[in-house]
Formats: sequence, C-alpha cells, structure tokens
Amino acid sequence: MTLAPYASDPARSRGREFALENAVARGPRSVYQRDRDRIIHSIAFRRLRYKTQVFIAPDGDHYRVRLTHSLEVGQIARVIARILGLDEDLTEALALAHDIGHPPFGHAGEEALDAALHKAGGFDHNAHCLRTLMRLDSPYCEHDGLNLTWETLEGLAKHNGPVLEPNWALAELDAVYGLELHTHASLEAQVAALSDDIAYDNHDIDDGLRAGFLDLDELLAHPFVASHWAEVERRYPGVPRDRQLAELIRSQIGVMVNDLLAQTQANLAGVGSVEEVRAAGRPLVAFSPGMAEAERTFKRFMYDKLYYHPEQLETARRARAVLAELYSAYSQEPVLMEESWIDTLPRQEPERSRHIADYIAGMTDRFAISCHELIYGRTPEGLSNV
Repeated sequence: MTLAPYASDPARSRGREFALENAVARGPRSVYQRDRDRIIHSIAFRRLRYKTQVFIAPDGDHYRVRLTHSLEVGQIARVIARILGLDEDLTEALALAHDIGHPPFGHAGEEALDAALHKAGGFDHNAHCLRTLMRLDSPYCEHDGLNLTWETLEGLAKHNGPVLEPNWALAELDAVYGLELHTHASLEAQVAALSDDIAYDNHDIDDGLRAGFLDLDELLAHPFVASHWAEVERRYPGVPRDRQLAELIRSQIGVMVNDLLAQTQANLAGVGSVEEVRAAGRPLVAFSPGMAEAERTFKRFMYDKLYYHPEQLETARRARAVLAELYSAYSQEPVLMEESWIDTLPRQEPERSRHIADYIAGMTDRFAISCHELIYGRTPEGLSNV
C-alpha cells in the first residue's frame, strides 16, 4: 500500500532510544510492525486481560476488559488508517498499547495511587504507560523497556493532544528522550485516540445493558441513538431484541467512522507532510461539528447513567480502599512484595514510593484482590457488581 504524504513513513522513523549495533532482523518487518509485535508479546499487554474496563472484576465471561477493548480499538483504528493512507501498523500499535498504563480497578485504582503518591508527584495512567514500555517491562538483554520507536512513544504520550504540564514520570522520560510534548502527535496517534472514543461509546452500551445498569427505554430515546434504532426496527422487524441491539451498535460505529473519515479528509486538504500535521496547532483527525456535539451529549448520558451509577461509585470506593491498604502495607513492610521488587527497592524518596506504586500498578484486578486477602486475611467485599 502506498502511504499518503502526511503519513508516518517507517523508512523515515526517527529511530529508537537505544541504538543496537548487533541487532538481529527477525523477519521482513517494518519498524512499526516490530513495535506492534513487541507490544503484543509483552507481559504488560497480557495483563490487560484481567484489568477493569467498565466493571471491576466482572464475574461474567461476556463483559469487556482492557484487553478486549484494546483489540476493538485496534480494529476500528486500522480500518480508518487504511482509508486515509496512514501507516496501519503504527496505528494498530498505538491502539493496542494505549491502556497499558492503567492500574487495577481502572480509574478508581488510578485515583487511589494518585492519592498515595501525593507527596511523590502523583500518578497518571498515560504517563505510566510510557514508564511501563520504556523502563519497567524489560525482556531484552541490551536495554530497559521495549525500546519502541520515537513515533510510537510520541503517539502514546500525546494522542490526546499536546502535553504542556507533564507529570514527573513523563517529564523524566521526555528529558532523556525528547518527545516534543508541545506539539500535536501524528495522524496515526490521532486516529487511535478517536477510535478509542468510538469503541467505548458503543461497546459500553452492550455491557451496561447486560449488567442492567442502563435503562433500555431511556437509551433508545436518546437523540444519539433514536434515529439509528428506528432504522434497525424498520429493517429487522420481529428479530429478537438482543440481535437488534447488536445491529444498533454496529450501525452507530459505522456512522461515526464515516463521519470521521469525511471530516478528516476535508481537514487534510493541502497538508503535505507529517511535519505539517504536527505543526497544525489543532487535531486534524476529527468528527464533524454536529457529530462531535452529539458524541459529547451521549458521553454525558453514559456518565450519568452508567459510569456514575450509584452501584458503580460504591464499588469504586471499595476498590480505592483496597489499593490504599495495599500501598500502606507495602510501604510499612516491603518484604510483602515479590522478591525481585524487594531487591530493587530504592532507599530514598520519592523513588521508594514510586517503586511501590509501580508494583501495584502492574497488578491485575484479581491479583490485587488476592494480595489484599493474603495480607489482611479477608477477601474484599463488593468489588464486583456484575
């Protein structure tokens, strides 16, 4: 496939943090294909299987977790990248890795670690994604981290836009391997970011209905959904409701993707290089104004009805307590951590506190629960509401 002039060309990559003199080429892959493969084969990526997406430690097998969500984002992003003439492998690598920095229990866990590190610079899942990939997940003999390309790291650092006030973790990494945090990222990163929105805007409907947290009548009456639902009922009268709902979600994803493609292609008129993309001063991958407003309105609905549901908020409170108690236990008795983490525990602050937070952030939901039970002699109650 021929790349568009504004795409990230693997042949023009800025390279990797650690240049390897004796690097072995394992197969005919581009540098971005190698990045994607390194991510897929990493321990950090595998752990996403047991990390919260919407529901904490769900009992049912059909609920989404960070891993399945990331795969869905990757599928949507790759389709968009192909139509726009972007590098599909870089786009997919960014989509697959974007949630690697999440601790157990999702945003509740992030809030707990941020509070625990309030004297040590706080905790941010996006910065921790870079920290994990550049320093913590280290399967190679020659260097720390996965040694991903500059373009992949840049995209992960600022896929949501320029970072003008990076927290300590991102600032440290940027100081040793500058990621130009003040500019916008590549189109591939921008596609991955909006593919994330498209995926969870729609797939969280499925999980919310399955759990009984979303009221079907309220959902179907929402302006963002109503017209699509009317078309589904017109085309498939008498079909079981669960199949109609699946068709609704597919339809909405398709409409959002088509809208994004049309608006982005218009935005790219006259853009002739990836350098112009970074210097544009605004994201060029975008929804139309009408779709953007509809999507924002629907997000507010989902926050009110699903993410901020009283049961969700109570479960999140209990999850925060679990991580706060784990942090307290490891701070007071570091010997409770795994041996490799004890051996590398810094003596000085804030590095000591950050090291303990790194250990906890890498846990899955179920491992955090089992560690809490082992230390405190009780299983945390109410950590799964589905």
